[in-house]
Amino acid sequence: MIERPFWRKRIEDAWQEASIVCLCGVRRAGKTTLAGDLGGERSLYINCDLPSVEDMVRDPQLFYRSCEKPVVVFDEIHQLRDPARLLKIGADEFPVLKILATGSSTLAASRKFRDTLAGRKRMVHLVPVLVSELPAFGEAAITRRLLHGGLPPALLAESKKPSFYREWMDSFFARDIQRLFGFRDVNRFNAFFEYCLRQSGGQLEQTKAACAVGITRPTVESHLRALEITHAVTLVRPFHRGGQNEIIRQPKIYAFDTGFVSWARGWEPLRADDCGALWEHLVLETLQAHFTDDPIRYWRDKQGREVDFVLSRGRDAVDAIECKWSANAFDGASLRTFRTLYPKGRNYLVTPSATVAYQKRKGDMDVTVCSPEEIFRSQACG
Repeated sequence: MIERPFWRKRIEDAWQEASIVCLCGVRRAGKTTLAGDLGGERSLYINCDLPSVEDMVRDPQLFYRSCEKPVVVFDEIHQLRDPARLLKIGADEFPVLKILATGSSTLAASRKFRDTLAGRKRMVHLVPVLVSELPAFGEAAITRRLLHGGLPPALLAESKKPSFYREWMDSFFARDIQRLFGFRDVNRFNAFFEYCLRQSGGQLEQTKAACAVGITRPTVESHLRALEITHAVTLVRPFHRGGQNEIIRQPKIYAFDTGFVSWARGWEPLRADDCGALWEHLVLETLQAHFTDDPIRYWRDKQGREVDFVLSRGRDAVDAIECKWSANAFDGASLRTFRTLYPKGRNYLVTPSATVAYQKRKGDMDVTVCSPEEIFRSQACG
């Protein structure tokens, strides 16, 4: 069993705020393994894929009353007919119980969960394996994580098998997209999804995407919304304060996992430039894991100068994050332009070689060279 203490703590912290925690994430991200390990002997684990479970929980009050353990895990709870009623009764009438419900990334969007659990639950979104978790998976090489991706079965495989990624795509459509959104054309949807994978890390122009895939713009909009809701892609929107020279509308698109990006682009073996592009994805995933309630933005001006990620800290201060595979590739020109507009805030250069954070001077700017996790630690320390 692979220990994942970061996510265990996230769930435990969420239980301090509500008795129900919903653990969601894309398929094969490790939800079931994490859920099964969470409570140990203190937990009652229920596999909701089993037909008998429906009858077991038909009378929720009787079920909870007979439960002798303080933690109840409902794995794949969206398979039940009325999961919201089951969870609501648990939260309202048995508040001392800790309940963990797992499901795909569509869990919060499903009609089965709308409205009825307001104020009773907290969401924890499990992203692919973080950089800091690699030693626990027996593989410390970041290049392997970039190539294979962070879904545990792919990361632990001896070699990268294209069939895994294709089968995942088909299952994702059949079990998530089709059920929730009612899309019928798997080929058209997957063609657009693969286009997004190839564009990952760059700006997304919907009209251009429609022409490239051979679909209408409304179809692009509906497919893109579905991918966002299921966390298969993230749209990072521009940071701006209304400056005439700033990009204010065009989002950047990032796929959920580097393995799928490298698969869609045919990147094997990885070159240095490939690693740089995929490293940016890993930094974003770490930011998403740590800064769950903070909007993550990017900054760009009309001359093409860009800061990879921006975190707002209060009314005036904004932190700038630059991602480089090699610290020597950082020239600071874009960051310097950004700081002429927004002088207050911390500057981070995030690179895989920075095992220990340190300060460097770039012109008139102080820059912290660090790992992705160090951003969160420095923010927590004020």
